[in-house]
Amino acid sequence: MRRVRLLLAGVLLAAASGCGLTSGSPMVDDVEPGSIGKGKPLEGAELTVTSKQFTEQLILGAIMGIAFQAAGAQVVDRTGIQGSVGSREAVVNGDADAGFEYTGTAWITYQGNSTPIPDAREQWKAVRDADVRNGVVWLEPSELNNTYALAMNRANHEKYRTRTLSEVAELAKSDPGAVTLCVEGEFANRADGLPGMEKAYGMDIPARDVTQMDTGIIYTQTAKGACTYGEVFTTDGRIKSMNLVVMEDDKKFFPNYNAAPTVNSDTFEEWPAIAEVLAPVTARLDNTVARDLNAKVDVDGEDPHQVALDWMVAEGFVKEG
Repeated sequence: MRRVRLLLAGVLLAAASGCGLTSGSPMVDDVEPGSIGKGKPLEGAELTVTSKQFTEQLILGAIMGIAFQAAGAQVVDRTGIQGSVGSREAVVNGDADAGFEYTGTAWITYQGNSTPIPDAREQWKAVRDADVRNGVVWLEPSELNNTYALAMNRANHEKYRTRTLSEVAELAKSDPGAVTLCVEGEFANRADGLPGMEKAYGMDIPARDVTQMDTGIIYTQTAKGACTYGEVFTTDGRIKSMNLVVMEDDKKFFPNYNAAPTVNSDTFEEWPAIAEVLAPVTARLDNTVARDLNAKVDVDGEDPHQVALDWMVAEGFVKEG
């Protein structure tokens, strides 16, 4: 029934006009406080949770909604909005009360900056401070950092022994033919993608050694060894399922995209206990957790909401009623 409910919500959301939200469905998980939500500090609250459309966001949106329910709130599920701007604007204009957002996305896409801040904590602070004027409160960030990376399969890793992007740059100089890339078209052309990475690391990879393709194909081609390195997202579940080795961005070139709860400021003023409810959950989220949860959906075919609920129960954050 949950899968049907989420699919219905997605269909209704797709029909909504502009950035405004005109639909949603109640979350009806039978959960009680575990390590969070004791005393039900959100009793009487009616909170709408939003998210973007991709797997990780659907899971994070469900995690947030389940936490709110355990703390006593009635929750409306408006997760699965296509694109970043829609879910963001929902929180800004009050159509939704809260959702997980990424620091790099806010800094570059929403707040119009071109140069990311290398330190993850300072990036979060800068985004938090800038969003005060937009009526958005940023709560403490997680270690989950969904940013770009290069990865290779185990066979190529054993052959070339690279672990960092600096070592990839050295390999490109000493054995140019060894470094072939599979990347998305966007990554191949944007400043915080391949051109910027090459500049930061002193790489000069010939165009003939760079193949552009869709995201899903990159993972399979990299796993097969069709290209030595593939562009990946650091929290993607396919990294684990395909046994890929991620290269460390040792010069901290790629922007930080740490996930953090964002809350409409009016909502937060009325329900400040949202912070204490979400803090332990957010603190537990990191790339390893994200890869495991994402893989359950993208590889094993499980329902995002059920994956979120199972994890919340397993971690002891909530108890099933």
